[in-house]
Amino acid sequence: MNLPSIKRRWTPLRASAVMDDSLQGTLAPRSHELAATTRSARACIGAPYPKTALRQRIRFCRAQDGVGIAVATIGKGPPLLCTPHWLSHLELDARGPVWNSWLRELARERTCILYDQRGCGLSDRVVASLSFEDQVSDLETVADACGLDQFALFGLSHGGAAAIAYAAKHPERLSHLLLLGAYARGALRREATHQQREEAEILTKLIRIGWTRDNPAFRQIFSTMHIPEGTSAQQQSFSELLRGAAPAENAAAILEASQQLDVTSLARAIRAPTLVLHARGDAVVPFDEGRHLAALVPSARFLPLETRNHVVIENEPAWAELMTELRAFLGGAAHTARVQRCAGVARLSRTELQVLALLARGLHNSAIAAQLRKGEKTVRNQVSGILSKLQVSSRAEAVALARDAGIGEPSENIAPAHSRA
Repeated sequence: MNLPSIKRRWTPLRASAVMDDSLQGTLAPRSHELAATTRSARACIGAPYPKTALRQRIRFCRAQDGVGIAVATIGKGPPLLCTPHWLSHLELDARGPVWNSWLRELARERTCILYDQRGCGLSDRVVASLSFEDQVSDLETVADACGLDQFALFGLSHGGAAAIAYAAKHPERLSHLLLLGAYARGALRREATHQQREEAEILTKLIRIGWTRDNPAFRQIFSTMHIPEGTSAQQQSFSELLRGAAPAENAAAILEASQQLDVTSLARAIRAPTLVLHARGDAVVPFDEGRHLAALVPSARFLPLETRNHVVIENEPAWAELMTELRAFLGGAAHTARVQRCAGVARLSRTELQVLALLARGLHNSAIAAQLRKGEKTVRNQVSGILSKLQVSSRAEAVALARDAGIGEPSENIAPAHSRA
């Protein structure tokens, strides 16, 4: 993988974050266990998953307490690190009808980095702790193990709180923060009615009672809450995926931890550009919690989505709006390339900057030569050198980049070349 924004080797920044490509290190004994876990999860899915062209590279790192965390990368481009939703399984998510389209879109112009949280999917399932603090620490481990100096972070639903905590703790490392269906207060920390609190507690009981039963009725309530407007096939797949992603006790413990968290103060400390999106009819996280979160984050932009689905799906109108907004916020391929070319402005010499500034003001070579007291041929050669350094093919493109960089404004004072110190 040849990515300018990601270190070429998965070198840990601390001893606890060790990536193991070959599974021959401390994680080697788990290779058979992980294969068995995947086979077991596949068996939970009634119909075979469709084949996919998605190519994931799955590797493993160790958290601070030694827990093995499975990490996948898809696509090429600037890094986008995605925190796990409630329950995940890297392989099955990539093949299933709900998350497959998500991964395709997110990896279209970026390197999408995903991981299974502890207790789920291909990560270690037998763990001593599933606390919120563990989730934040594991996110730090993954970011360090991937060698990410600066990156965009996407917190979806349950994973939003960990993303908020990371953004508050490491403001210098985030270029963008995306929060979809996220919340600052868990279900038992909100100003909820007695009935709403009872409902939250009942959900964890349902998991412990009926998670592993062949009768899907107990799990269907979760698929109906997450994608009420999904097709019957999507809802069935989502229901079976939940069972394959984690044991009942882990699923219940993760849900209980999320119900008790409160990251209100951390949300107020976020400084990264932030986009908060939330479905109006969300039955998993109330719409008002999305508005509340957006109000906490300084300068955050809030975008309501016209859907009842907590997990937006490809075959609904809100999907196109969501993906358009995500690309605009993060910057598409053309925008990213332009930003990279703008960085070339910093490599120009002072003389070249003077020429570029006059170009941006609309002057021709002869006028630039007269103002800088140079020969017209010298100016022509300098313009060619500027175009080459900026990686553009026309004067018009160079002018656009100059103005983006704040060069060439009418008020700018351009000193003659011979007068510089």
